[in-house]
Amino acid sequence: MYIFPLFRTVSKTSLYSLLFAFLLLADSCSRKPLVAPTNDRTLPLQAYLGLPSRQSGNLPNDSSEYLLYKPAFVVSYQPAKGVARWVSWHLQSSDLGTADRQDDFRPDEDLPRNFPLIKPTDYTNSGFDRGHLCPSGDRTATQTANSATFVMSNMIPQAPSLNRGIWNDVEEYCRTKVKLGYEAYLYAGGYGAGGKGSNGSATTIAKGKVSVPGRCWKVILIMPEGDNDYARLEKESIEVIAVDMPNSQDVAGTGWRRWQLSVRQLEGLTGLDFFSALPRSTQDRIENHTPTF
Repeated sequence: MYIFPLFRTVSKTSLYSLLFAFLLLADSCSRKPLVAPTNDRTLPLQAYLGLPSRQSGNLPNDSSEYLLYKPAFVVSYQPAKGVARWVSWHLQSSDLGTADRQDDFRPDEDLPRNFPLIKPTDYTNSGFDRGHLCPSGDRTATQTANSATFVMSNMIPQAPSLNRGIWNDVEEYCRTKVKLGYEAYLYAGGYGAGGKGSNGSATTIAKGKVSVPGRCWKVILIMPEGDNDYARLEKESIEVIAVDMPNSQDVAGTGWRRWQLSVRQLEGLTGLDFFSALPRSTQDRIENHTPTF
C-alpha cells in the first residue's frame, strides 16, 4: 500500500515526487496519463479537478481531518468521528472489468496507529450498513483494485434502504454512462448528525467511536472519455449531478432524482468548495447548473 499524509505544501517537495512516482508505477498502466491542470504535475486523477476544500480555500491541515492518497481514491478522514468527511475518485472504462466483489472489509492500516481503530464488526447489529463512498463496483478491473475499496476509511454508516436503494442507483447510473464511452469525476461524503437505520435513530454506533451522518451526498461530473480533460471542460458538453439524501430508511421508493440540487447549493450545506482547481468562470458554470427534474 502506498500511503502518505499529503497537504498542499507537501506536494511540491522532492520527497513527495519520489513517493508519488512509486505510486504511479504500481497503478494500472491502462489509465490515461496523469496530467494536472496546473503547474503541479504530481496530482493523480482523483484530485485533477481539485479536492473538496473548506470554503476558506484550505485543505485539511490539522488533527480534525487527515488527508490520505490511495491508488483507488483520496480520502479526508475524521479520526474523532471514525468516518471520512469525503472521498474523491475518478471512473473510466479501464476501471471496469469482471473481478468479483471481494467483501474483505478490514481496518485501514494506512491510518496512523494513534487513531481509534474502526473494525468491520463495529457496524454489526447497529442497524446501519457499511456503506461504500467509493463503490466496490467502480473498481472491478482486478481483484486487488476491488479489495482496495473495502477498507473501513471508505465506509460510513448508511441506512440499509439508502445504501441498497437510491444510493446504489446513482452508482449504477454512473457506471452505465462510463460503459457508453464517458468518464466521471466523483466525490461523496456525509454531514449532519444522526440517521435512521433498521433499528431506529442513532447519532453514533460502536459505543460512540463512529458517527452516523444525517445526510449523504454525491457530486458527479460526467464527460466524454478522452485526454486533456481540463481543456475539454471549456468546450465539451458535460453532465453535472449533485444529490443530498437523508440517511434514513424513509427514502425507500423515492428515486434518486428526487434529491438533486445544484453543486453550489450543496456547497452551502456542507461547507465544502468543489472543483477548486478550475477557473472561476468554469466553476460557476458547473456549480450553478440546476436540475430540471
